[in-house]
Amino acid sequence: MPHAEIEITAELVRDLVRDQHPDLADHPVRLGARGWDNQLWRIGDDLAVRLPWATPDADALLRKEHTWVPRLAPHLPLPVPVPRRFGEPSERFPRPWLITTWVPGTPADRAPVIRAADAAGSLATFLTALHQPAPDGAPAGRDRGGPLADRTEGFAKLLDSAVQRGLIHDLDAVHAVWHDAVTAPPWTGPALWIHADLHPANVLTADGSLCGVIDFGDLCAGDPACDLAAAWILLPDGATDRFHAAYQPTPDTGTLRRARGWALGRALAGILIGDAGVHGRPGGKPTWGPPAHAALQRLLATIR
Repeated sequence: MPHAEIEITAELVRDLVRDQHPDLADHPVRLGARGWDNQLWRIGDDLAVRLPWATPDADALLRKEHTWVPRLAPHLPLPVPVPRRFGEPSERFPRPWLITTWVPGTPADRAPVIRAADAAGSLATFLTALHQPAPDGAPAGRDRGGPLADRTEGFAKLLDSAVQRGLIHDLDAVHAVWHDAVTAPPWTGPALWIHADLHPANVLTADGSLCGVIDFGDLCAGDPACDLAAAWILLPDGATDRFHAAYQPTPDTGTLRRARGWALGRALAGILIGDAGVHGRPGGKPTWGPPAHAALQRLLATIR
């Protein structure tokens, strides 16, 4: 993960807020989290400053969140961080930034879901509400929400890396899940709003169940199978059937097959990022490994 050229500190955040949103200048500032693309700094108890610190395209993702998330949030049954203010690039910080609402909870890669039935229902209700036809002008996905077959080359690279590191123990089953997914009938319905990045670090938990969904930077219009993959990635063993029964409209077989493919790719990515974290490699996050390995085993069990 590349580092920001400008070090982001509490003092910098205070200065940015004072310069552009002086009515919030007396709020205390403290670090909330460092994500893949952005850092979160809490201001007071109810707000957070979201600043890009890594990939260059994080700027466009923040602008997208500022435009679309406030329109979707009132219709979603779980709390999400809603942009309230926009920060313009300046001499202090030459990139855009947001002030959003703060959603309390612990990322699921650190506090996994354990209340399976409750979480399955919450996730299904959330995605049912989100998966509505997107309007003209809705953003297209960077590489998500389109035909799964378009990701074959990227999947092959992930799998090769995982095999080389000795992280895959049933290669035939992995190939079988992927082949079944990419040969499934394509999505022919309207392009639906999808979150497109539902992995454990982007879902919050409290008391063993879901309490929030964060990071809408990859929000786009596309195939809902990309999000339905979350049933295998986020929920514990035995919860996927309950999720599929609660989600509306009931997904067809082709959509479920594609969803398993999306889940497989996400599991492999999580395994690699987790392994890198264990060994101290740049961009590694050790907490991503265990849920990704568990998801992989759930997926392979469906094909055996």
